[in-house]
Amino acid sequence: MANRLHKALEDAGVKLASVASDILGVSGRAMLEALAQGTTDPEILAELARGRLRGKLPALRTALAGRFRSHHAFLVGQLLAHLDYLDEAIATLSTEIESHLAPFADQLTRLDSIPGINRRPAEVIIAELGVDMSVFPSAAHLASWAALCPGNNESAGKHRSGKTRKGNRWLRNALIEAAAGASRAKDSALQARFRRILRHRGPKKAVVALAHTLLRIVYHVLADGTAYHELGGDYHDRQHRQRLTRRAIQLLQRQGYRVTLEPAA
Repeated sequence: MANRLHKALEDAGVKLASVASDILGVSGRAMLEALAQGTTDPEILAELARGRLRGKLPALRTALAGRFRSHHAFLVGQLLAHLDYLDEAIATLSTEIESHLAPFADQLTRLDSIPGINRRPAEVIIAELGVDMSVFPSAAHLASWAALCPGNNESAGKHRSGKTRKGNRWLRNALIEAAAGASRAKDSALQARFRRILRHRGPKKAVVALAHTLLRIVYHVLADGTAYHELGGDYHDRQHRQRLTRRAIQLLQRQGYRVTLEPAA
């Protein structure tokens, strides 16, 4: 709908979007409504700006000086009316969804504690998975059911990159969206994992891999009845050091040595 408004304004030579970052914000909406009602004077329209946008009044006056005609006003008015209808429909549906999810308020709160997962993705996850994780023997089984685990592509003893299967698209889309948000969570284990995979697999595969990780976290949060515990941005580095230490100890023990670890000063 916003794209249609952009197109209508561009057709009339009104460059509002080049000055206002959000033409459906408070200022942009006021200007659009004034245009729909027949006001075309750039001076009057620019004065409807609020907040920081008032610092761009000269640019606004230039951007609003177009060839806005009566048919443009009619079209913009119809688009704004449709947006109001959609907003009302969304509000009605949101109220209905909240009433159905009221018994799961505790689970929603715990899912909301996971980086990248806010209220909407949490609602989709509960709607598609439920809250009883006993139907899945493990987090790996859940990831396989949701088709968010890597495919198995092996031939002649060679392992190749395997694409994920097609699964529940609503759950997948919610987790992909959440993974994109989690990849930007500063100083988090999820962001660190995303960056590690990004170096070798690229952004698309890294996001899908992070969605897989999020789904496993969701399983444990719902199954154990606990909130998410942040492990920190250095978690994977710490795990790597521990693995190296264990391998070194095992190697020395196989050589017949007794190993005692003592921290360096």
